[in-house]
Amino acid sequence: MSRPLHRGGLGGGRLSGNIQDYLEDAQMKIRTEKEDSDKNSKTSSDNVSLSLRNPFQFLYSENTSSKQDSIENGFVVSDQFTPSTLRNRHLLTLLILKFSLILTVILGLTVSLLWTISITNGSKSHTIRGYRRLQEQLVSDLWDIGELSLGATRFKDSEFCSPDFENFVPCFNTTENLELGLTEGKEFDRRCGPMSRQNCLILAPPKYKIPHRWPTGRDVIWIDNVKITAQEVLSSGSLTKRMMMLDEDQISFSFASSMVDDNIEDYSHQIAEMIGLRNESYLVQAGVRTILDIGCGYGSLGAHLFPKQLLTMCIANYESSGSQVEIALERGLPAIVGSFASKQLPVPSLSFDMIHSAWDGVQWDKKDGIYLIEVDRVLRPGGYFVWTSPFANTPTSVRDKENLKRWDFVRNFAKDLCWDLLSQQDKTVVWKKPSKKDCYASRKHGSGPLICKEGHDVESPYYHPLEACIGGTRSRRWIPIEERATWPSRVTLSSKELAVHGVLPDDFAEDDINWKSAVRDYWSLLSPLIFSDHPKRPGDEDPIPPYNMVRNVLDMNAHFGGFNSALLDAKKSVWVMNVVPTSGVNHLPLILDRGFVGVLHDWCEAFPTYPRTYDLVHADGLLSLETVKQSRCSTLDLFYEIDRLLRPEGWVILRDTTPLIESARIITSGLKWEARVIEVESNNDEKLLVCQKPLIRSQANSL
Repeated sequence: MSRPLHRGGLGGGRLSGNIQDYLEDAQMKIRTEKEDSDKNSKTSSDNVSLSLRNPFQFLYSENTSSKQDSIENGFVVSDQFTPSTLRNRHLLTLLILKFSLILTVILGLTVSLLWTISITNGSKSHTIRGYRRLQEQLVSDLWDIGELSLGATRFKDSEFCSPDFENFVPCFNTTENLELGLTEGKEFDRRCGPMSRQNCLILAPPKYKIPHRWPTGRDVIWIDNVKITAQEVLSSGSLTKRMMMLDEDQISFSFASSMVDDNIEDYSHQIAEMIGLRNESYLVQAGVRTILDIGCGYGSLGAHLFPKQLLTMCIANYESSGSQVEIALERGLPAIVGSFASKQLPVPSLSFDMIHSAWDGVQWDKKDGIYLIEVDRVLRPGGYFVWTSPFANTPTSVRDKENLKRWDFVRNFAKDLCWDLLSQQDKTVVWKKPSKKDCYASRKHGSGPLICKEGHDVESPYYHPLEACIGGTRSRRWIPIEERATWPSRVTLSSKELAVHGVLPDDFAEDDINWKSAVRDYWSLLSPLIFSDHPKRPGDEDPIPPYNMVRNVLDMNAHFGGFNSALLDAKKSVWVMNVVPTSGVNHLPLILDRGFVGVLHDWCEAFPTYPRTYDLVHADGLLSLETVKQSRCSTLDLFYEIDRLLRPEGWVILRDTTPLIESARIITSGLKWEARVIEVESNNDEKLLVCQKPLIRSQANSL
């Protein structure tokens, strides 16, 4: 948020650029008074008038009392001064005043810098200095001095979008796709173009409220925060929607409500038993950590499994109302808009330990099984595919010839993929992907999809077309889940695993240490008190922020996933969407192998999620990366996207080179964010930009 430019003694600086105007005003006043004065005392009166009304006269009037004065251009001028000399005097006056102003600023900066150094030397902070209140005030004052020098070039305030953008997700326009004649799932495809970018700030709905903190927010959300009607909540047309209860202005979720035939706890217990485990708590010991939930309902399976150290990411089609993804994120659960109707998911092969699909509406028997091939691609060796569907082999489906035909296709195609059918119970089926590659070679010729050629099996499949071949078999990451370290030991990869990713153990260890140190200071910087005038006694420490002050975290340039790891090590109740930019080095396979979730993304395009879905957005070195690559988008475009993704009263932490941080700080004023620039003790060439987004609601129908 921009501040008025009136601090300190710099207000007088405005006069130095307008001295000639000031003198001309004095000239007119003197001329008028001379006409009204007594002609008999004209000479003495004029001299006194000039001396009182021209405060700059002392700079050029020497020995005037003993010499005859003359009138030139309406000013009283001593006869020893020629017009040329007078102009030189005026210029000299201007230079002296400007020099005085500059000297004042330099002296102020020098004293402030020495003061800052003295405070820093006495500080015990390891990584960040300047997050105490006095130093923040210093940064604010120095920033105001910088703003004075910007003048008219300051970044203009951004305009607000119309209310139609409240739930706008760029690149997804189902209506437009249907008008183009796209069907069979292609209407849900993601299509990004120049017109998909918004150049305004998306307002929160009129009755938007700050979400409840975790874990309360997992079970109760404000109905006005998401685009869903009361009729949709109360509708009994979907089993997942029956899990929700409308209570005045809130939606409550209950694990005891019906999902399939029994409640969600019994359902997850059933899945574990079908795998051969006592209950779902033993899934981690069986090598399961990350789960991809296709068409997740509203995320209740992931909410139930999260306390058991299982991380479930929801993926579902874009929906204009009643969105599964929007509601799951509002509950503080990992989710992303996505469809593999024609494109691969933006994750490498062998990414998840389990894939779950229940009542998702995907036509698995269409397009020669290519959707099942995509499931196989992202599933790790030894991983599980859990499918709950009315088309499974039940008495009802057997009596329906069309359903029986669908079931036979899925069962036979799974066999061609070398999946092992572990169990069937009611409408639920569990398959296991082979841990070894022997089966692929032993298949009968032409009995199933071929193995992808080396050039087709890539680890950076950023929305590539679906491949009708089995991927991942050539990857050095082909390691069965039962042979991987179980969670949480998986976070620290062995030297052998790091060698697969081309990372040195020392580099990995150093990155881990640095992030643990940084997160301790980041958490202090996120305290709301840093941006308020909250009364506090001198010398009091800022109160420790609550561990659950944020829940959804977006890391825009995740590197090795060190920020995610450090947050978990500090016992923060968060999950992190680790994003690896397509313009940088692809460390996403390493991040996924550590037991985290993430995607590839081009930050010149909109991120596939709804507005207001993240509490904290973090980016280390992203501005430098995008600047070096000379992307087709601007820094302003990037900040508009960050604002769209960020929840009101959410935080942004950017770390980058000093010039880029200072440029970004200018942009934040136009976005109406509160912002502070913080120095990094370990690196004088870098700075932090810590921002908070205000809550600004749309005024439409607010009463």
